[in-house]
Amino acid sequence: MGATKRQRVCVWYDHTLNCHRMVERTYWQRRIEEAWQTRPIVWLRGVRRSGKTTLAQSLPNVEYFDCERNEVRERVETVEPFLRSVSGRRVVLDEVHRLRDPSAVLKIAADHYPSTRILATGSSTLQASAKFRDTLTGRKWEVWLVPLVHADLAAFGSCDLERRAVIGGMPEPFLAGSLDRSYVSEWLDSYWLRDIQELFHLGTTWQFRRLCELLLADSGGVFEATRYTQACELSRQTVGNYLAILEATSVANVIRPFSTRRAAEIVRAPRVYLFDSGFAGVMRGWSRPRDADLGVLWEHVVLNELIGRVPYLSANHWRTKGGSEVDFVLARPGRDPLAIECKWSLEGARTLTGLAAFRRAYPKGANLVVVADVETGFATQRGGLDVEVVGLGELAGRVLSWQSGDDLQEQDARG
Repeated sequence: MGATKRQRVCVWYDHTLNCHRMVERTYWQRRIEEAWQTRPIVWLRGVRRSGKTTLAQSLPNVEYFDCERNEVRERVETVEPFLRSVSGRRVVLDEVHRLRDPSAVLKIAADHYPSTRILATGSSTLQASAKFRDTLTGRKWEVWLVPLVHADLAAFGSCDLERRAVIGGMPEPFLAGSLDRSYVSEWLDSYWLRDIQELFHLGTTWQFRRLCELLLADSGGVFEATRYTQACELSRQTVGNYLAILEATSVANVIRPFSTRRAAEIVRAPRVYLFDSGFAGVMRGWSRPRDADLGVLWEHVVLNELIGRVPYLSANHWRTKGGSEVDFVLARPGRDPLAIECKWSLEGARTLTGLAAFRRAYPKGANLVVVADVETGFATQRGGLDVEVVGLGELAGRVLSWQSGDDLQEQDARG
């Protein structure tokens, strides 16, 4: 029921080559180890098939418990005897939401067995399920395992950013080198049965499924609930409720407007990015995306990098009634807003009209332009604006430096 794991690799079965593929995910392993140094409980969230189980099993010297198995649940749910049996060890509780009262197990462990380190995995945030009556404030650290970030690519066999944008960052399709509609459809079926039904007990399959498909096809666009009410036969409020479920289960990233209530700014309509660029491309029918299509997919990749590598990130977008917009704006008290534009190529970064409009309204703050065909960043001027052009691998370090108040040119070691 529990087995010590000492391997440092994640293993996937490659159905294309009919063999197992071993991948070291050292970046994520380090993130979990660092989180364990600050909290006894680490909550590893991420969408289904993002690799949570294989990552958890790759940690050295952990005892792994699969809470989908009846005999494992029976053992773990006798809470005190179980926790005494693993006291002082490193424990993985996979799919912990399958327990009757998972928050009680984790709370008792944190309060009374502080030397025990527990990695609990699930698809959703703790707040998403009624089973979690306690969100473990002050007792846990959250690690959000997103589709492949830049630090993963070499280990997965390709640093080709076009491949990453088109196929997406889910481990199995990326390793196989292809993603098709049948995989997306099967994933949606599994998501409905294993996450939505178990956590939320929604009644009708097709309406929720249809909303997921439409949002994937519109991913990266401005969200207006009324656009989906007729096609999904749902009320406006229900569409909003379903979007909240998608957000809570890590499937939708809702990017809300940045505004100080200036007359020209749009303050209500968010942009909604579904979790994977490859899924979004497949649902749009893009087997061979054009350069313009790659720009949209690139926004997904950049947002994925930000969410995955900058803990507890809060990103916004900026848009005016006149059509000016900036892809992402990061703001926090005491800091001038950091504006981020996503451009597929350096050539496309020559004109930054949206960024110029933003800086006319908010003159102070740094400007980043993230491009796919640059590895080493450089400072330059575009239309009288001071900007820094960076590659995907440098992005997180620049943002972490901005968060800490360092000069943006100095890469934070945590990146």
